[in-house]
Amino acid sequence: MKFGKRLKQQIQDTLPAWRDKFLSYKELKKLVRLISSAPAVLNGSSEYGKVEADFVYLLNNEIEKFNSFFMEQEEDFIIRHKELQQRIKKVIDTLGPNGSHPSEAEYKEEMGKMREDIVNFHGEMVLLENYSSINYTGLAKILKKYDKRTGGLLRSPFINKVLQQPFFTTDLVSKLVKECEKTIDEVFPVEEEERTKERKEAITVGEGIFRNTVAALLTMQEIRRGSSTYSHFSLPPLTLPDSDLIHSFQLNSPIPIL
Repeated sequence: MKFGKRLKQQIQDTLPAWRDKFLSYKELKKLVRLISSAPAVLNGSSEYGKVEADFVYLLNNEIEKFNSFFMEQEEDFIIRHKELQQRIKKVIDTLGPNGSHPSEAEYKEEMGKMREDIVNFHGEMVLLENYSSINYTGLAKILKKYDKRTGGLLRSPFINKVLQQPFFTTDLVSKLVKECEKTIDEVFPVEEEERTKERKEAITVGEGIFRNTVAALLTMQEIRRGSSTYSHFSLPPLTLPDSDLIHSFQLNSPIPIL
């Protein structure tokens, strides 16, 4: 699937509030086409220079958009992660077997709610990692088109600039994702039979944060997959865990992800 279609699909599959935060790929492609189709005699003219400046201006605006959105989400995730940990501790200390007011029924109910909250939270963070990956990939692709069609040399210096941007630096979000996974495994263990049942139910639903998260993981795997055009501008390959789950989701998904 071409990148433009993949990006469009990803935007449709993401959270509604995020849809206008992605790369304006079509607009950038139009500008590249306009610049590359200009007659040779216009090369170096003020008119040609203005179109080229518009292209660079739009690229810089896109980076500012990515950074603003990414940092806002990152800050929100830090706060929510701390709040979830506090909620879990409070329920265990109050309603758990060794709590101040133990109640098996209330404990099970509250922990069930929190398990759902933390799984959804984990899913949102995976979506943000994917947001970083797909927008970086889009920038690299559009810059490659620009250099190839215009003979320019914009890609290398611009990508080096992108690598220093907040939206590309996902270390903190990745750390929070791992901490969530650890919490889910340690605090909310489930039997394999129950786990399989939950997966089938989630897959059958085909909507919501679970579906979006799996779609994001598949997209990250696809855009990081090595190919004949792999270069130092490419993201490293991504190996997905739990391949049976991914395979089952692909078979049941009403919308093609890849």
